[in-house]
Amino acid sequence: MLLESEGFAVKTSLRADLLNQLNGDMPDLILLDVLLSGQDGRTVAKRLKSREETKHIPILMMSAHPTAHKTIKEYMADDFIAKPFDIDFLMEKIKQHLHSF
Repeated sequence: MLLESEGFAVKTSLRADLLNQLNGDMPDLILLDVLLSGQDGRTVAKRLKSREETKHIPILMMSAHPTAHKTIKEYMADDFIAKPFDIDFLMEKIKQHLHSF
């Protein structure tokens, strides 16, 4: 709701099969939790970054796990946000990556 109130069009999913859900409608940015139902978000990020049609999309990973940030670059994510996070910090990160896109 916060992102929508800031003027962003938002699609959400509780499933990790992002590639099937995109249906050619590519997002400008992906917020992805490390822990997903049935899959590791880092694996999803690496798969997205390995595909020609999605490799340019910035991926911001999120996690409350204290060491999750150490493996984010290995899985090709563009940035990491530790939970809990400040909403202003999240918005700053999103805008930073959208402007560099």
